[in-house]
Order: sequence, then structure tokens, then C-alpha cells
Amino acid sequence: MVPGKDVESVEITDRDADWHRFLKTRYKKELDELSREYPYKRSLYINYRDIESFGKTGTELADELLENPGKVIGDVKDAIRTHRLVKTRKKDEQPDINVRFINLPRKIAIREIRSDHIGKFISVEGILRKTTEVRPRITLAVFRCPAGHRTVKAQSYGPFVEPDGCQADGCTQKKLELIPRFSRFVDSQKLRIQESPEGLRGGEQPQTIDLDVIDDICGTSAPGDRIVVNGILRSIQRNSYGTKSTIFDIYVECNSIEVAEKEFEEVNISEEDEKEILALSKDPNIYRKIAHSIAPTIYGVDDVKDAIALQLFGGIAKEMPDGSRLRGDIHVLLIGDPGIAKSQMLRYVVRLSPRAIYTSGQSTTSAGLTATAVKDEFGDGRWTLEAGALVLADMGVACVDEMDKMDKHDRSALHEAMEQQSISVAKAGITATLKSRCALLGAANPKYGRFDDFVPIGDQINMPPSLLSRFDLLFVLTDKPEHERDLAIAEHIIKAHSVGELIAQHNREPIPGVDEEYITEQLKPVTPEIDPAMFRKYVAYAKRSCFPRLSDEARETLIAYYMKLRDLADANKPVPVTARQLEAIVRLAEASARIRLSSVIEKSDADRVITIIDTCLRQVAYDPSSGSFDIDMLATGVSKSKRDLIRNIKQAIRDIADENGRAHKPDVIEIVRQQGFDRDEVERQLTAMLRSGEAMEPKHDVVKLI
Repeated sequence: MVPGKDVESVEITDRDADWHRFLKTRYKKELDELSREYPYKRSLYINYRDIESFGKTGTELADELLENPGKVIGDVKDAIRTHRLVKTRKKDEQPDINVRFINLPRKIAIREIRSDHIGKFISVEGILRKTTEVRPRITLAVFRCPAGHRTVKAQSYGPFVEPDGCQADGCTQKKLELIPRFSRFVDSQKLRIQESPEGLRGGEQPQTIDLDVIDDICGTSAPGDRIVVNGILRSIQRNSYGTKSTIFDIYVECNSIEVAEKEFEEVNISEEDEKEILALSKDPNIYRKIAHSIAPTIYGVDDVKDAIALQLFGGIAKEMPDGSRLRGDIHVLLIGDPGIAKSQMLRYVVRLSPRAIYTSGQSTTSAGLTATAVKDEFGDGRWTLEAGALVLADMGVACVDEMDKMDKHDRSALHEAMEQQSISVAKAGITATLKSRCALLGAANPKYGRFDDFVPIGDQINMPPSLLSRFDLLFVLTDKPEHERDLAIAEHIIKAHSVGELIAQHNREPIPGVDEEYITEQLKPVTPEIDPAMFRKYVAYAKRSCFPRLSDEARETLIAYYMKLRDLADANKPVPVTARQLEAIVRLAEASARIRLSSVIEKSDADRVITIIDTCLRQVAYDPSSGSFDIDMLATGVSKSKRDLIRNIKQAIRDIADENGRAHKPDVIEIVRQQGFDRDEVERQLTAMLRSGEAMEPKHDVVKLI
């Protein structure tokens, strides 16, 4: 046993030389840069793959890093100090370099962290949920006793530790005073990361873990960022009301933070999957297949399913040279009578999108949607910033149900998130801007519960026009009795239920004559053509690798359609479409090409998109009185004909008013009626003006403008 011991001790002392050799051969450039820029730059980033590929010694060093990280970090620092690999401007100064390791081979899920991992080097991925402010933390405390002796006590993460008494020989003083001037401090920050939502099974609460970050990596990331954290798992004993518990809390002593830039990288796509995806993209029926794979249990509403398919794939976000950003995400709003399966559609999208968050407007506040400043024990009683649903759905889809039930103030939080795709927070002394690059899929009911065919659509949507104009597509889903369609829906629903009953019964005890093949055959109408898992991979693959550009024919088709609608407008006719709609058309065309994984947007994509946009405009922006499209109904809530009527009423009151500005109401109605307006319409508008405070009625049948 003795010779073996000697070998082991030699190996331990030799680590210094191993690291010196490794750093000299692989990291000479980085060390020279540190020598030049120290103390402003004081971190050396070492790639784990470089250590692993450094021969047999490298493999040993890499394994040792994972098993005994504290010792390895100490060894590397010793190698840098001993061999003076980093030279500073002051001759005798020993540089304090942080050694940080990145690119670890295996990431561990937060919910899979166990007691075996304590003290090991781990890599965890998640969304940054909360951050505290960067504050100094004491690492070496210097105390002084009344006699003037100094005592030094090192401090670690957790409670402050004071020495029992003065450590000078013969001194019995117990009362010591901290001297901050001679103590050593380091910047520190606490972060909390949460599991990514895409890895969770339905209904699971996402788990979190705290990180202890020190020195120059403090303040480098903001809530909502997706990060990979490499560090040592540490444990700290719980202490409740002075009694120590047997349960320990864990945290990660952060060594390095990598920002996970690549979107959808978390969806693993194997080579077989890639072959299947490419084969699917060449299928001539790919659009039908994709639309049929979205909520197959819901019958009909094919145009909505086509729109949701386009939304899942999304357009291309563009960064302009002047620093502005054009969004690529497509926002869709479904407004419909109750019982049309809007919520079901939203829940299905959450299952299909590689990143999606579902929230209901009834129980949502603006803080829960955007970000909130909270004061809790996490920040030791200070204010910390916590990311909300739209920030967590960054690069994915945010599904907001019951949007009409949301509080008016809460809904206003969506304006910036939808167009600028960022969320600015200024509360409790925290000013920050968080990213929310997500597509919004909203569902709402009409103002009076059901749609009324005789009331203009703008009056029935209980949402501000400024918010409506930010949606690229608006679908009005009315529930009108229609014999053939209703029969088909009834048969579809009954079939889905009967197959469900059959499966439930068959699982308990086999039914004679019913086998798996029979059940599969029966399930065909409600089975998605593309499996949901494969669908997610397809979307992730398309978003990762497909960036189509407009062909000349498609460009001409889109411009021709836009100009055709714009040309409908003149001085008296309403404005049919604004530039915002043109941007929406381009985004949809990009998504249409992405579905085929095509690098070019062709005329067929433009035609497909124009059909969808046309359907939407006919539903929401058609003004029957003028017989043309009127985007003003949507953008301002007041149609062109209604604005003309208001102007004429005001003019009539001014024309016949006496010196006090009062006019006889029946006379006003008669004058305006002679200009070609309907009497009922005029009366209704006058009443609305009195109600809104634009006019007043001093006495019966007398009106006066305010």
C-alpha cells in the first residue's frame, strides 16, 4: 500500500504542472489579454471541451473538475500565481483571477437535483425569474478589540460569523468591533431561475433554484433571460426561530453564466426526426395536414386553424441598421359566441408550441402578465423584479383567454408588449426593460355575450381600438344555426364521445370484437395527422433553420392587393387598410413559406395569405352603409359614416342655434335627415352625444353643444 500512497501524493502535487502546461498551450492569448486588462477584466473562461481534448491528462482534469470543483479551481489559481501567468502593472501584486468554466457536457434539470450532487460541478438551464440588486458582501472581516489588536475572520455565504474573542496572546477582550476599511468585500447578487415551461407535463408547478453570483458576473443578465448556469451545488442548514433543522436548503454557487441565445435548441431533433421533417415539408398536402393536426376534436373553423398554423411558425424578426426592430410574431384574436371551443383551441396551441404559456384574463393582472416588483425574503426584504407570463413566453406563444374580462388597466400592459415586444418596468425604484418576443393568441366574447347582427361590430367588441389594431388577424366566430353544418358537428361530437366511452370500457375489461385496430379506425377522425411531439419538432426546426425571402411575383401580388384596397379610399370614402396591415401580410407570407421549409416566398404563399386577410377584413371592417372596407371601424371604433353624421349634427345645431347656442331638437333631426341620413340613426347619435358629454339638454327637446 505504501508505494501506491507515494504515487497518489506525487500526482496531487503535480496538478500544478498539468494546469500550467494546459494553460500555456491552449490559453496563452487569453492570459496575455488578462495581463493587459487587469483589474478591469479579471475572469479567465475555460471551455470544458478544451480540457477534455487535452490528451489523457485532460480527461483526468475534466473528471476531477466535475467531482471536486473546489480543489480544481484552487489548483488553477495556484498555477496562475506560481508561474506568474498573469502579469500586473504593479510589480509585486498577486492578481486575483476568477477561473470560470463553460460548455459543460451535460445539463441537469432543476427537478432532478439530488443530495448526491452536493459539492459537485453541475450545469443547470432555466429562465431567470428574479434578481436582486448588486450589493457588496464581506469575504474577509477584520475586527479590533479595545486594546487595539486585530483579529481576522473569513466569511462565507449565509449568516455573518463573529470571532469568540480577541486572538492576540494574553488578551481576554470579548467585545470586538468590525473595521470595514480593512475588511475585504466582493460584489454579490442573488438570482432565482425556474424550469423552462416546455419541459413540464400539464399541471406541474415549475421548480426553482437560487444562485449565488459574485464579482464580475453580477448584473449581467435580466429577468426573462434564458440562461445556462455552471456552478457548484452547495447546501445550507435551515434555521427557524433559532432552532437548527435537519433539512438543508440547496443553492448553486455560480461559477459562470451562459446566455442561451439559440432559440428552440432545447427541442432535441435526431437525424431520423430531421429526415421525417424534410419528407413532410415536401408533401403537397402539408398545409391541410398541419391545419388538421391542430385541435382535431374541434370540427370546422378551418380558416382559424390555418391562421394558428401560420402563427406557430411565425414571420422573421428583422434588426434594422438604425437599431429599430421589426417584429416577426403574428398576433391573432378570436372573438366569438360562447361554446365555439375557443379556449380548447388555445389549450391545444400550448401543447403544440415549443414554448407557450396559457393564462386566463379573468384571473390575470398586469403585473402577472408583464413583470412585478416584489418585496420578500429572497432579496432580504428589498425590492426584486419578477418576470410575468409574457416575459416567460419569450420566443414562443402567449395564449390569453377571456381577454374581454380583463381589467382595463391590465389590458393596457399588452400595448407595448405586442408592438415593441419589450416590457418597460419603472416601479419601486427599479427601472428595467425586459424582452417579450412572443406571439399573442387571444380569445374574447362579444360585449353582450352573443353577437348581434344589427349592431356595428366595433360596438360589440369590448376592447380598445388601439389594442385591436395591433392584432394581425381578427376572427369573428358567430354561432348561427345552419342545418347541414350543425348536423356534421353533432355527429362529430357524438362520435368523439362514443369512442372515448369505448376506450374507457375496453381498458377495464376487453369487449368482444373490439381490438386495437378497431379502436384506431374509430379514432381516425379525431386523431391528428401529425403527432403533437413531431409537430413541435417541425415548428422548432422551421424556426431554427428557415428564413425565406420575398420573390418578385409575391412582392408584386402583395403590393397589388394593398394598393387595390387603398385605392378604394377617396375624400368621402373610408380608409380601407393602413400600413400596419401590409406588415401583417408580409409576416403571414413568411410564415406560409416556412411551413414548406422553403427559402423563397412564392406567389402561392401571397395568394393564400390574401385569402385569409380578406376573410378577416370582411368580418370586422366592412361598413354596410358605404359598401366598402373601413379600417377606421377597427382602428378608432368609429366608422367614416358615423363621423360624417356627428359632424353634420354639430353643424346643424350651430346653424339654427339662438344667441345662447340652443337649438330645437326636432329641427336639428329634420335638417340632418334631409342630408340623406336615417332618422333613427340621427336620434341614436344625438342621444349618444348627450350621454358622452359632447352636447347637453338644458330643457326638454332643446340641445346645446358643450
